[in-house]
Amino acid sequence: QVQLVETGGGSVQAGGSLRLSCAASRLNFSTHCMGWFRQTPGKEREGVAIISNSGVITDYADSVKGRFTISRDNAQNTVYLQMNSLKPDDTAMYYCAAVERGYCSTNLGRNCRANCYWGQGTQVTVSS
Repeated sequence: QVQLVETGGGSVQAGGSLRLSCAASRLNFSTHCMGWFRQTPGKEREGVAIISNSGVITDYADSVKGRFTISRDNAQNTVYLQMNSLKPDDTAMYYCAAVERGYCSTNLGRNCRANCYWGQGTQVTVSS
């Protein structure tokens, strides 16, 4: 079974930074779009960022543009999310996802409704 393991979450003050990592195994990593999603209890899951299999194309939620950067290292089977200028509203459980081959969408909300492999999540808490 595909395995995705997120690390790098934690607590930080507003304005601070965190770097999340997601290591993939049992997956042809370079053939999949990868994404980061987040969810707060009681709220709808939100797409944060998506990156194409080659890393050439990226897309972000409007709420994180200019602050977050998604990147990947296909040689290491790892995708990253650099989060700068963090806000309390960024507090959430962050999940790494691998999109099934051929189904990567430019609409973040459309991705991973039923076509993704998921990690276990890592908690990010931003205090004011």
